[in-house]
Parts: sequence; C-alpha cells; structure tokens
Amino acid sequence: MNARISVAHINLPGHRAPTAGFDTPFEMLSACHERVARTLALLSRLRHHVVTAGCDAAAADAARDVLRYFDVAAPLHHDDEELHVFPPLLAGPDEALHAVVRRLQQDHVDMASAWGEARLALLRVRDADLPSESFAFSAGEDHALTHFSGLYERHIHDEETLVYPLARGRLDADSLRTMAEDMKTRRAI
Repeated sequence: MNARISVAHINLPGHRAPTAGFDTPFEMLSACHERVARTLALLSRLRHHVVTAGCDAAAADAARDVLRYFDVAAPLHHDDEELHVFPPLLAGPDEALHAVVRRLQQDHVDMASAWGEARLALLRVRDADLPSESFAFSAGEDHALTHFSGLYERHIHDEETLVYPLARGRLDADSLRTMAEDMKTRRAI
C-alpha cells in the first residue's frame, strides 16, 4: 500500500511564509522556526511510516522535503542569526546573556554536525530501491535522527522568548533594513 505522507504546510526553502516577509525580519525568523517545527514533524511521520509501511515513493518524497529544508533553508536561517541577531547581544554588558548566545552559537555547530549524520539516513530513504517493505533505519541512523530533532526544542524556545525580543530592541530602523536586505540578498530574492 502506498500511503502518502502529508507534506501539507511545508513551505519550500527560500519562499516567504504567508504572514511574514523580509520587510519584518524577526517575523521572518519566527516563521522559519515554524517551518523547522513542521519539517521535524514530517521527519517524525516519515520515521513512523518507514516502520509501518517500509520505504515507498511517499517516504522518498518526504525524505527529499526534509533534506531540501535542512540543506538549504536552515543554514541560511542560522546565518541570519549569526550575522544580525547575536552580535548586538554580545556587544552589550550582560554576561548571562552572552552565555546564552554562546550556547546558541554552539547549538548551530552541533546542529550542522548532527545534520551530517541524520542526512545520511535520509539519503538512504531517498535513494532506496522502491518499494522496499523490509527497509529499516539502523540503530545508529535512528539515534542520529532522534539526536538531530532533539537539538531544536530548547534552541528555538530560547531564541523566541529571550534572544529575539532583546535583539529586536537593540536594532534601530536602519539596522533592521540592513538585516532585511542581507537576508534577501543571500537568498537571491
């Protein structure tokens, strides 16, 4: 049986979310977090699908969607934060805030590393001979996918509730315009 894994509500990398555009860069960053959550939910459904139905065209399509998001959009999002959100916070005197920002920066390094491992498991799904009812993730692949997904929860929470509001308050209108233009340019929009 070829059950379709729903990819509804997944926006393609580089496309604007319906309610956020580059003219409001912090809303755009938050919209990216929503897409991360939706893509991780798709990954979770994919993992369940592989266990219950094996690897089929729907699984390969879902793997392609997850790969596309974390190969293209997620690194751009992390760059946005590294270039525009974190520097004004590190320029201030608050050492506790500096520690949070440094941890978030390390999270980006850890996410990139973990993605390298998780990506291999998804490539195997994408490139599998279809259909394959006996397809299964190895224990190592399953761990890599779980570890990768788990890195985002605290990270996004800290950015949304602490870092974004503080950074937004430290950026003047010119800095926000520069941030927006840079985000567009790096995405070639």
